Amino acid sequence: MRLASFTDYGLRVLMRLAGTPEAAFSTGQIADEFEISRHHLAKVVQDLGRGGFVGSQRGRNGGIRLARPAHAITLGEVVRHLEKRFAIVECFRPDGGTCTLKPQCRLKPRLAAAREAFMSELDRTTLADCALPDDGLHGSVPALG
Repeated sequence: MRLASFTDYGLRVLMRLAGTPEAAFSTGQIADEFEISRHHLAKVVQDLGRGGFVGSQRGRNGGIRLARPAHAITLGEVVRHLEKRFAIVECFRPDGGTCTLKPQCRLKPRLAAAREAFMSELDRTTLADCALPDDGLHGSVPALG
């Protein structure tokens, strides 16, 4: 299964915030640390805010922080929020796609079971489990996967 880069970036942001929950970060700081476009990361952070995962504060001590404790946010809920089109194959699209194997396809139920196992594992994992320590990595945090 492959997650969109948008989701990858969102998870990285949340892992960074979970690692230093007392600190507020600017989008620019995180973008520089992960070597990601500031413009693209701003969109990711905005979506995380809409999902209730981060909050922002303006001003001198402003920035973004987790909106809830890291142990109260599962990776599953984040992925479900950020992955708008989590269609493994065409027939998983909301409109059903144009698969010519319907209705005798035997693959879809197996793929559905694999997807559920994947999401179940993410549901058992919290941000606290994956928090990035603030140990001066700046720019050397690896991509997920």
